[in-house]
Amino acid sequence: MTDTLTFYTNPMSRGQIVRWMLEEVGVPYDPVLLDYATTMKAPDYLAINPMGKVPAIVHNGTIVTECAAICAYLADAFPAANLAPLAQARGAYYRWLFFAAGPLEAAITNNAMGFVLPEGRERTAGYGSLDDVLNALEQAVSGEAWICGDQFTAADVYVGSQIDWGLSFGTVPERPAFTAYAERLRARPAYQRQKEIDGALIAAMQNQG
Repeated sequence: MTDTLTFYTNPMSRGQIVRWMLEEVGVPYDPVLLDYATTMKAPDYLAINPMGKVPAIVHNGTIVTECAAICAYLADAFPAANLAPLAQARGAYYRWLFFAAGPLEAAITNNAMGFVLPEGRERTAGYGSLDDVLNALEQAVSGEAWICGDQFTAADVYVGSQIDWGLSFGTVPERPAFTAYAERLRARPAYQRQKEIDGALIAAMQNQG
């Protein structure tokens, strides 16, 4: 049976993360571009993602939403791409995927919106403080290898996207480990293909506006 893989996205969204992952996987996919105000809130798409948000994928009838989940799913669905470690070596892989989707996302978003934790309530927030999160993240990407050692994985796509975007928009501070890691990511052909595709789509949308 031939795989069918539909990718719902908007180029000005976290869909860029999933497109990068799809380019790393290297299998054909059918992109469907949605508009924030209309098609993203239409009944047919809400049946796929009740949140009315992108990205989402439908692979042979299986719906997956949430960027980290999609990246992990694609790595398992297409093992020939070698984007997930063997089961017994997935400690760092799962650790940092969930770290980026949880503490990192929450800490960066709260900081960007000016939310300040009341003194003494750090444990209640779960992530402690932004500095705690960034110091832990720095450990994950220090050195010259990838998050799981010599193997580039879906964790690098997801965590790396957070760092890459954070450095570009100033929500992640310039630290040597972050900068060096981002430079390695930006050299990957799949990353460059994603930027070219989504960049062209963004330019076309802006020209229409």
